[in-house]
Amino acid sequence: MRWITRAASISSLAVGAVNGLQVDFTSDDSIKQAASTVAYGLLKYYTGNNTGDTAGNLPDPYFWWEAGAMFGTMVDYWFYTGDESYIDVTTEAMLHQTGDDHDFMPRNQTKTLGNDDQGFWAMAAMSAAENNFPNPPADQPQWLAVTQAVFNEYVGRWDPDTCNGGLRWQIFTFNNGFNYKNSISNGCFFNIAARLARYTGNQTYADWAEKVWDWMNEVKFIDDDFNIYDGAGVEDGCKTISQAQWTYNAGIFLHGSAVMYNATGGSDIWEQRTQGLMNRTIELFFNAEGIPTEHPCEPFNQCNIDQQSFKGYLIRWMAASAQMVPWAFDILMPLVKASGAAAALQCSGSPAANEFRGDPGTACGFKWTEKANFDGMVGVGEQMSALSAIQYTLVKKAEVSKAPVTASSGGTSAGNVNAGAQTDTPISVFTPISMGERVAAGFATTAILFSVIGGSIFVMKD
Repeated sequence: MRWITRAASISSLAVGAVNGLQVDFTSDDSIKQAASTVAYGLLKYYTGNNTGDTAGNLPDPYFWWEAGAMFGTMVDYWFYTGDESYIDVTTEAMLHQTGDDHDFMPRNQTKTLGNDDQGFWAMAAMSAAENNFPNPPADQPQWLAVTQAVFNEYVGRWDPDTCNGGLRWQIFTFNNGFNYKNSISNGCFFNIAARLARYTGNQTYADWAEKVWDWMNEVKFIDDDFNIYDGAGVEDGCKTISQAQWTYNAGIFLHGSAVMYNATGGSDIWEQRTQGLMNRTIELFFNAEGIPTEHPCEPFNQCNIDQQSFKGYLIRWMAASAQMVPWAFDILMPLVKASGAAAALQCSGSPAANEFRGDPGTACGFKWTEKANFDGMVGVGEQMSALSAIQYTLVKKAEVSKAPVTASSGGTSAGNVNAGAQTDTPISVFTPISMGERVAAGFATTAILFSVIGGSIFVMKD
């Protein structure tokens, strides 16, 4: 049973059909009620629990990775709202998609998934470990162990023979995009490595986070001004870089850097990197009112299904960064709150039943800068992003000390440091120490679409 009844939700949002969700962002109860309504609409897109469907999959036209992103959002939804309605469906989906090898490479996806696709599922599992989301039964894959399996497979795919390192976008040679190295795949590696370093205290993970950052900087996917570009082909040594800058690339590296700052007890280098990424992200993506825009596609009405979800991840990672870096809280959280308010105003649509099955008048649009002028764009990405923007306003400064747990501060998820290892040389297991002392130009595995917008070449998913 949902913690907010349908009747109460519809009654309180009666004006939402015209003006969007009515949320008092000074009231946790009001925020949670709005998040409940948006989450209900989001899960109505999910068909994996229908008879004959596959647990964890979204229906066409959504790709597999986005389901992983969605369930990662639902893990956080549970954590911040206390609503237990979706624990079972989230657990079932995530466990089923770990696959036979418990590494988020299920057989129904293996031939098409990329490094970034796998990474979004792994980050969902990492969030489950960090938030103490209910652990699976002991005979089932565990959240920490499956994340470690993906990390170890990333290590095995590190490719020094082209561009002196980095992960390729695709895992298999027969997929279009195998000859492309991109920021989001390497961002998944970086983010997971950083979070594993903080959670476990194992220096090997921290070393790999440093290695990924250094490579990104070496090939200038991250430049000296903290711009993060999409990626490049390996044919010329990653020298012809696609200049597209996406919100989720900025967010994933900001969060990873903030985690490393936290894990190292506030080291100068990670402070500099976190500060630089934060400043550039705000300058590039946010308007004067504190609302973000997906610049490569949104102003031109050209964002594809994947790209319609990117802003939500940025907001997720900004809020998570605020937890990791106390001095960043008062800079990042006002932007999260402004985004939450703008996203709520876009949640005023009542499209055809085959598009949206949530409460009438609560379908969420895409262009938050339009505020109450519902833009008519609806789908998993729009609904998930709005949920993120609303629910992450629940992060409190006074609770920064209660930031995601670690193995030594209450974390209960069981790990397996050698899960997924593909070599005879497993990762070294260090005594836990105090860290103080493969979505993508897009995520398609079937094509790379190059388009020119404003003179820049963007890699986009068809």
